[in-house]
Amino acid sequence: MTKVKYISIVLISTLLPALFSCDRGTKSAEEIKPVEVLPEDIVELRADQIKLANIQTGSIEMKSLSDKLKVNGIVAVAPQNLATVCMPLGGFVKSTTLMPGNVVQKGQTLAILENQEFVDIQQNYLEAKNKLEYAEAEYIRHTELYKDDVYSQKNVQQVTTDYKNLKAQVKALEQKLALIGINPANLDEDDISRSVAVVSPISGFVKAVNINIGKYVASTDVMFEIVNSDKLFLELTLFEKDADKVAAGQKIRFFINNETEQHEAVIYQTGKSIDVDKTYKVYASVPGTCKNVLPGMYVNAIIEASDTKVTAVPSEAVVSFDDKDYIFVFDKDKEEGGKPFTEYRMIEIHKGVSDNGFVEVILPEGFDIQTAKVVIKGAYNLLSAKKNAGEMSC
Repeated sequence: MTKVKYISIVLISTLLPALFSCDRGTKSAEEIKPVEVLPEDIVELRADQIKLANIQTGSIEMKSLSDKLKVNGIVAVAPQNLATVCMPLGGFVKSTTLMPGNVVQKGQTLAILENQEFVDIQQNYLEAKNKLEYAEAEYIRHTELYKDDVYSQKNVQQVTTDYKNLKAQVKALEQKLALIGINPANLDEDDISRSVAVVSPISGFVKAVNINIGKYVASTDVMFEIVNSDKLFLELTLFEKDADKVAAGQKIRFFINNETEQHEAVIYQTGKSIDVDKTYKVYASVPGTCKNVLPGMYVNAIIEASDTKVTAVPSEAVVSFDDKDYIFVFDKDKEEGGKPFTEYRMIEIHKGVSDNGFVEVILPEGFDIQTAKVVIKGAYNLLSAKKNAGEMSC
């Protein structure tokens, strides 16, 4: 008898929980309905749950995303836009009005120098020029007389040599005059001067002034440094391992002095060798004029290592679960018990590069990006609903 009672108690304790539903009420056998079993990759939400979770859908976009490479470097200027001003023959500084930072134009007078040698060169040139005129006339006359057998060949050769020597002397003195900034074509006996003007070879701003009035400057002394900052370039330093990530034509975004203002540049040349410290040089031109960007400044730059269009979604549309990445897409609308429901399907993807709030998604084969509606907001709420599906089934 005791054994029969024990068996009855066990059966009652086993069957009792089945008599209660989730709302703790009892239902007859006729009221029990079959429970829908959702596939593992489906999440189901009611309309009010969708609104509460702020679920929003969008489409997969084709975007140009860049794999970023952060590097450092300096702002430099091309050799043709940097001028070191010297006086080939030296002299004493008579006057100058320039200060560092002054803007100058090509051909503008930077300083006036005086030197006795300037006078000597002008004098020698004018004397040689006058002698050349006489020697040329003699050369022509002797050549004509030689044809008539009046002069000997020896006399003609001597006159020809004197003429050519004087012609070479005049040409050499013309070059010396041009070297110190005097135009031989405008020089005559009444225009000899002890001073010459030092002019700027390029337009730009004065970077350095190394002279003062009365100072003697030698031919090797640097008087001024002129910089044209209209055409700047960046000299960037990369590590050896990143050498294959850059190429001519790639875009660069750079910043100076911790400013938030962004500037742009384009790579025009990459280094052809690796330095002893295992670094690699990349050069990028700065188009146009950038405010406050000057030669010698330190820059932080971001190289956009690729620029091809890929399938992409907002970063918040991708969720991670069990070391895998997923997106949710709208599957279908349906109705249960007179209430509307929406199903979202969980799709495994692989992430690519990220840029400006978007991430590249590598989709499974056969995925239709034209019709798919991707959850772009609230994806993590859907993932939470998926994890808690057992608790939400009631």
